[in-house]
Amino acid sequence: MPDDSAHMPKPSIAVSIKQARNLALVGQGFDCDESRPVTKRRIMKAIRKTNMLQVDSVNVLTRAHYMPIFSRLGVYDPKLLDDIVWGKSRDRKLIEYWGHEASMIPIEDYPLYRWRMEDARSGKGMWGRIARMQREQPELIDGILERIENEGALGASDLDQAGPKSAEWWGWSDTKTALEYLFWSGQVTAHKRRNSFERVYDLPHRVIGDAAHDPAPDRQDAMCDLICKGIAATGVAAEIDLRKYFRMPTAETKACLARLVEEGRLLRADVQGWKQNGYLCPNVNQRARAKPTCLMVPFDPVMWERDRVERIFGFNYRIEIYVPAEKRQYGYYVLPFMLNGEFVARVDLKSDRKAGFLLVQSAHLEGGFERIEVAGPLMENLHRLAAFLGLGGVKVIPANDFSKYLADVSVV
Repeated sequence: MPDDSAHMPKPSIAVSIKQARNLALVGQGFDCDESRPVTKRRIMKAIRKTNMLQVDSVNVLTRAHYMPIFSRLGVYDPKLLDDIVWGKSRDRKLIEYWGHEASMIPIEDYPLYRWRMEDARSGKGMWGRIARMQREQPELIDGILERIENEGALGASDLDQAGPKSAEWWGWSDTKTALEYLFWSGQVTAHKRRNSFERVYDLPHRVIGDAAHDPAPDRQDAMCDLICKGIAATGVAAEIDLRKYFRMPTAETKACLARLVEEGRLLRADVQGWKQNGYLCPNVNQRARAKPTCLMVPFDPVMWERDRVERIFGFNYRIEIYVPAEKRQYGYYVLPFMLNGEFVARVDLKSDRKAGFLLVQSAHLEGGFERIEVAGPLMENLHRLAAFLGLGGVKVIPANDFSKYLADVSVV
């Protein structure tokens, strides 16, 4: 009789929700050991755990990409991260590109995104206005690329800004849109960021050297490698988690997962309470534990997918930056606070740079937790954050019951 075992469905591994929570944090590089200095080596180790840092322009607290390192390693010198991504060629370990969103990715992972660059060159996988630019104004794109080739690194403000702007696109000019097409298609990359956070673009080989010419792997091979990196970072994940982690096409993600399970590079998991299949690494230690205590920005990799956060941690979080002030439930820039691996509170924070304080505009305790247990560790972390931001202390506005209680907590 023929051996049909190779075509039999692989058995699923049962994973409890408690195990899922642990696994979701184990792979995230939390290592806040204040007895050890935070070096570039430790920073890169943490970034390789998450695969990237998301970039966002909101600066009410600090630029978003600085915070995941603080959450994982504690107080550090942000200039170390600046050197890694925008420093001299010999110091650069990161490059900007589209990962989860606009991101800083390890240079060695650059070839794994070539499929996305090739898609962009043919007008696929981009925002509509950028795709239209590729179709309708190729001469403008070619002219900008030629200027960068001949003149060196340039930002949008260095180029012709006389073109029409669109309110729909935050006032982007045609020049800025063309630059974004060149960036998305891998023809230019970020040489540096100005104080205004404006990108200055240059040719990839002038930024990262020979790595820009590394051969592109097979499209599906690259996607499979990204998925394996994603599962290592997430611990246990559903298909939608892995697809959204790297913003990959749905059909190709499904095909990669089937291949990876067949090859034994991933295992199926039956996660308690999940309606969808889960996946995990074959060599994962299901007994591993991670119980970090830290503040997280909305753009932390743990927080990227709100549905996943709720599914794993039972924590309902929505960013309210774009919600009208009168309709916000918790505040403008709200950071969840995790205590020993559980989300126990959330705080609306602002850097009052003029007064020199970290301003706590509101604080909310999660249901099921006691304020006496949460307030002390939260205040310790707020003071640590103030020190990281170069602020002189923490000022709590007594906006509600928990923030009133928090305002009376002293930190030794």
